[in-house]
Amino acid sequence: MTETGIRRVVVGPLLRWLRVVRDDLCTLRPDPLPPSVWLRWLPHGVMCLVGFGVTLGVVAQLTDNGGVGNSLAFAIGLAEGSAVVFALWRPVPAWWLSTAAMVVGALEVRRQLQAGGADGFTWPWTAGGLIGHLAVLLLLALRVPARAAVEALAVTLLLTYLVEGVLGADDFQPTGILAAILFTVVVVLGAALRGRREARAELGRQTTLTAEERSRRTLLEERSRIARELHDVVAHHMSVISIQAQVAPHLVENPSEELRENLDGIRQNALEALTELRRVLGVLRAEHPDTVHEPSDPATGTAPHAPQPTLDRLDALVENIRAAGLSVHVDIQGVRRPLPSGVELSAYRIVQEALSNVLRHAPGATASVGLVHYRHGVDVRIGNTRPTHSVAASPGAGHGLLGMRERAAMLGGTLRAGPRPDGGYEVAAYLPTAPPGAPDQVTDSKDGTA
Repeated sequence: MTETGIRRVVVGPLLRWLRVVRDDLCTLRPDPLPPSVWLRWLPHGVMCLVGFGVTLGVVAQLTDNGGVGNSLAFAIGLAEGSAVVFALWRPVPAWWLSTAAMVVGALEVRRQLQAGGADGFTWPWTAGGLIGHLAVLLLLALRVPARAAVEALAVTLLLTYLVEGVLGADDFQPTGILAAILFTVVVVLGAALRGRREARAELGRQTTLTAEERSRRTLLEERSRIARELHDVVAHHMSVISIQAQVAPHLVENPSEELRENLDGIRQNALEALTELRRVLGVLRAEHPDTVHEPSDPATGTAPHAPQPTLDRLDALVENIRAAGLSVHVDIQGVRRPLPSGVELSAYRIVQEALSNVLRHAPGATASVGLVHYRHGVDVRIGNTRPTHSVAASPGAGHGLLGMRERAAMLGGTLRAGPRPDGGYEVAAYLPTAPPGAPDQVTDSKDGTA
């Protein structure tokens, strides 16, 4: 193999790996250990005690058995103990500090071993230094990516091997193998705990996104259903316009050509608009746009093109609810006047959805429906008393209220829903039939009870 080939196969990957190690381990960025959820700052206090104990243990072992001078032994012990505390905020620099203290201490103890002043000393890792470095590696593995933790472990094992296996010393108790085993176990444990914490955080994020997506999908489905119903109303009016434009010339004696052309234009535009509406309705009604056959609505059991309900069918709705076991009282005030189709449909749907919610979520309660006809709008109120017993939570809770709010907002009205002081619940909506700001008042009073 040529020199260029060797450089490409061996030197290139080695340089890239060294650059990765440099980026991971040659950093001073802070990475503070967050307080525990339940124990708050207890882990920080424990690590501070460990650092203090490591400092005392290392200094005592180096001076008593290692033959190291007091000043140097205190500096090494302080460095290794401080590294444990420092790792709470900056784990990578703390690891470098602990590693450097180990190397300096090992070289000084080796000099004492060579001179015969520290026979049988544990080397290259002292007991205190081993405990301190274990704590540092654990804190490091908990907060840096697994790759950086493995790189730190590899560098630690490499230095341990070079000091003990390559450099060597005389008459000592080796601690390299024990240190390698313990360091590996601690890094694996820390990486596993960090991976578990990240997995739980990701699961929480996914759960939040799933809930948001479910709410968004429910909102879109409700808007689509409302759009289908209102499109039916608009299509009906467009059909009436087309028919009236076609009939109008026959109601006038000797209509002018200009009048005929204008009426034909109105009719043609109405027919084109009706065609486009039906095309949009076909897409909205079908789960797949290519569907030709339109099944019945599973919620109501009616055909897709069945006439949309109005407040004239309120009595039938209330009777059905009563047949299901709910006691309903209806109070209507004001004179019943013709309302815009959208207002009629939305008022009926709000009453229907609110009574269905009472059936599902307030067993044993009694319900009341109040309609107040104003000159420029209609007020709809549906309330219920406190339920007599609890009911299991429904996974779809809140979606009906979402649809009712959409209907009211679409018409420029308002809707509020919430608990009543007596422990019941009330839904109140105002649906205007005139532009905002128009004076409103109850029409000639006429009460009725159903």
